Amino acid sequence: MSFSLHFYGSLKNHNEEQLEEGLPTVSWNKYIGDSGFWFESFQNWQSEFLSVASIVILSIWLRQKGSPESKPVDAPHSETGEADNAYS
Repeated sequence: MSFSLHFYGSLKNHNEEQLEEGLPTVSWNKYIGDSGFWFESFQNWQSEFLSVASIVILSIWLRQKGSPESKPVDAPHSETGEADNAYS
């Protein structure tokens, strides 16, 4: 779904730019083979994967055993050094 929405928006933007320059618009089946579209798509997905990978790696690193954030769910805040009024 994300790819389809990206394709639709990119095609619409491309055709608007074509019209502004007085050039003919491009059909969807021709645009899907355009190198500009694929470059744009891979740049978009690269940034998405980088951000997701960063979140995963940081969540693992921050939850390492012995970290103040790795306490059992039912352990009191006093075991982690967190303030008792963390929820107020």
